[in-house]
Amino acid sequence: MTLIRQAGQQDIGALYGLIDALGFHKEQGYFERCLAEQDEGRRQVFIVQDEQKQDAGYGMLNWKPQYALYKKLEIPEIQDLNVIPAARRQGLASAVIGHCETIARARGCDHIGISVGLYPGYGPAQRLYVKLGYVPDGNGVTYDREPVSYGELRPVDDELCLMMVKDISPLSL
Repeated sequence: MTLIRQAGQQDIGALYGLIDALGFHKEQGYFERCLAEQDEGRRQVFIVQDEQKQDAGYGMLNWKPQYALYKKLEIPEIQDLNVIPAARRQGLASAVIGHCETIARARGCDHIGISVGLYPGYGPAQRLYVKLGYVPDGNGVTYDREPVSYGELRPVDDELCLMMVKDISPLSL
């Protein structure tokens, strides 16, 4: 059984440990800022455990996203969803997404957003999000959550994303 818990200050070490296991780098204070936003009600940080009850990934639900369309329509955004390589393909990312959808629906949201990078490393996430019912929002790609205009050159990195949405209203289920 997959266990998902809301992270707290006591989990900061575990969150940075997950980053190390992923081979990523986050600036010092990243999770502390995220947890401070959680305390303010702006975001929720979740840790997911594998079947051995080991921390295997994390994800966030941002109630005040930076992306203009999400802000305008008050669409919460699932962000920074990561599962360590040894625990992938076990449904953990899907479980975190479903958990976030359930929370957003319970708070009266009819839609939820997620973004995905555009280079091959994001291929599994791209396929997963479509499989789970997410569709592009129709506004093209963004760079650091700002629309990219025709002819504009941007690096292909983690900031170049396709913004996606899903209808989670009770009537769509």
